[in-house]
Amino acid sequence: MLIILVLISSMTAYFMNTYNVIINDGMIRNMMQTDVNETVDLLSLKQGIYFIVLGLIPAYIIYKIPVKYTPCKKEFINKLKQVMILLAITALTVFMFYKPYASFFREHKPLRYATNPLYWVYSLGDYANATFTSGDVVVKPIGTDAKVIRKEDNKRKIVILVVGEATRADHFSLNGYKRETTPQLQKEDIINFTNVYSCGTSTAHSVPCMFSVYSRSNYSYKKGLQTENILDVLKHTNEISILWRDNNSNSKGVALRVDFKYYKNTFYNTKCLEGECRDEGMIVGLDSYIETQKNKDILIVLHQMGNHGPEYYKRYLKSFEKFTPVCKTNQLEECTQEEIRNAYDNAILYTDDFLVKAITLLKKYDTTHHTAMIYMSDHGESLGENGIYLHGLPYFMAPDAQKHIPAFIWANETLKKQLNLTNIDKNKKWSHDYLFHSLLGLFNVQTEVYNANLDIFNTHTKSSQVTD
Repeated sequence: MLIILVLISSMTAYFMNTYNVIINDGMIRNMMQTDVNETVDLLSLKQGIYFIVLGLIPAYIIYKIPVKYTPCKKEFINKLKQVMILLAITALTVFMFYKPYASFFREHKPLRYATNPLYWVYSLGDYANATFTSGDVVVKPIGTDAKVIRKEDNKRKIVILVVGEATRADHFSLNGYKRETTPQLQKEDIINFTNVYSCGTSTAHSVPCMFSVYSRSNYSYKKGLQTENILDVLKHTNEISILWRDNNSNSKGVALRVDFKYYKNTFYNTKCLEGECRDEGMIVGLDSYIETQKNKDILIVLHQMGNHGPEYYKRYLKSFEKFTPVCKTNQLEECTQEEIRNAYDNAILYTDDFLVKAITLLKKYDTTHHTAMIYMSDHGESLGENGIYLHGLPYFMAPDAQKHIPAFIWANETLKKQLNLTNIDKNKKWSHDYLFHSLLGLFNVQTEVYNANLDIFNTHTKSSQVTD
């Protein structure tokens, strides 16, 4: 037990010291749901040194210590003595330093999240409690009464929903960022939302949350797992075809009951270039899919690799390396903030190109369909501000960079008029809470689970009261 504790704690220490992350139940879920490629991106020589010095060497010492067993009664008395001595030392320490300790821990409560190994052991229990249940998971159906209310022109809809990865709002030039990271999108007639907040700070939490019927304040992993999501409700209509293409680790359970294709391999993705399967590969072949769904509305979800860290320099083609010099290591603390920011912004520049290619595809169906593309990132990213990197901090203590996300919608002229998009308040405080009901409104789906107050396309909608 001690050897296992030491080995795991050595890796915990590495990630906490290197990226200033916290190993809570959400981070453990991220780890369990990741894939080999993402794991390889995190490997480094420094990590190996941590594992050897803080893990293997202490583990070997523990292994070599001879254990002398005594009768149960004697062993119990010895342990009881040890516990009493430790409690006495603790009490004496608290008594001597109570005043500074009391005020310090009252002002810095989040410090408990940094205790190693106590907090990751506690979080492992939380993760196990939320993940493992007795027997099979029973998924509660919702929106089984869903039906599409057709408009007079009877045109079918094609909607592409792009789920971004680790993109922060303040690095989109659409939102006033001084660098041109979205030059192509700025030439398109899009409705850009400047004040959108994520449901969580990690993919494992945010993606299932944003597709669920629950608001951020009511969502939990267990609820998301045991309740149908918006894709299920749309599928209940029998008039909407749904396709999920994933270039990330997976759909985090969202696409379990719809058509799913994994694009982080060369079997499906024909755009695996420079050692990485590119997001643009998810667009290839969509024409053929659309042609086979002539009598139905279509929702296509594209889950990006996007700005997945820490190796941002791998997330774009060399031709998109506009901002230099770039950080070319997963040891972000070894790079300057400018180098990290340059690599990160180049990845957004590539996403800009990918999103415009998706819009270009939709324009081909301008005369035959109502078409739209929605882009919404799953969460943001810290780039070294105050020594914090990546994402995944508990929501209440996470910086704005990990929660404030970019989002926008593009629609062709006919759908834009139908939705009255010009009347939407683009600067209101929106959130992931609105995606579920906005998709119902976009497809004109009538169901008892629809809430008009949470539909962005309902111009009378009140903004979300997102709390930190």
